[in-house]
Amino acid sequence: MELRNSKTFENLKKAFIAECSARTRYEFVEYGQRAKGYESLAKITDEIAYQEFNHARMLYTHIEKVTEKTINNEEVCVSLPFRQRWNMEENLRLSASDEGDEAVFYLEAQKTAEEEGFLDIANLFKMIRQVELKHQKIFNYLYEKLKDGTLFKSQTSKRWTCPSCGYESMDKEAFEICPLCQAKMETLEIPLPRELML
Repeated sequence: MELRNSKTFENLKKAFIAECSARTRYEFVEYGQRAKGYESLAKITDEIAYQEFNHARMLYTHIEKVTEKTINNEEVCVSLPFRQRWNMEENLRLSASDEGDEAVFYLEAQKTAEEEGFLDIANLFKMIRQVELKHQKIFNYLYEKLKDGTLFKSQTSKRWTCPSCGYESMDKEAFEICPLCQAKMETLEIPLPRELML
């Protein structure tokens, strides 16, 4: 079977559009986080947005292999979420949900690619799915911590580092104002659990 006439090719196009959309949505979310002073939260969201860009880049490399000539226009029918608004907490919850939806799509796309004999693309879908599931866990973690007011609190002592001046403290709770440079708590680096580190 030729890739050009396959369901896998359709899935590549859909995935590319979805990844481009996710990147832009997360940049909107990041913009809102920065506007509220949550620099460290915005930094995490920005890293995820950049990873979505690279997913799109890798998908595009397979799309452009279909023909040696330029593909001028392709019709793509895809459903995209338009749910994020200017609510920082809710945007984290919705972003986690979006990542879960993408993971479901990638599992089906992987199965289709395997059935059609495109094993390299099936593997690409599988690897992207693994990352989307991690993104879902990160967004869920951040949502829960922000919702219950523990984004800058911990059961055990953690290292809280001010990104502005480098001041560090070991405590169960972050300092509200950096004693060295007076930066606000929202700018502090958020210590993610080891399994969620980007």
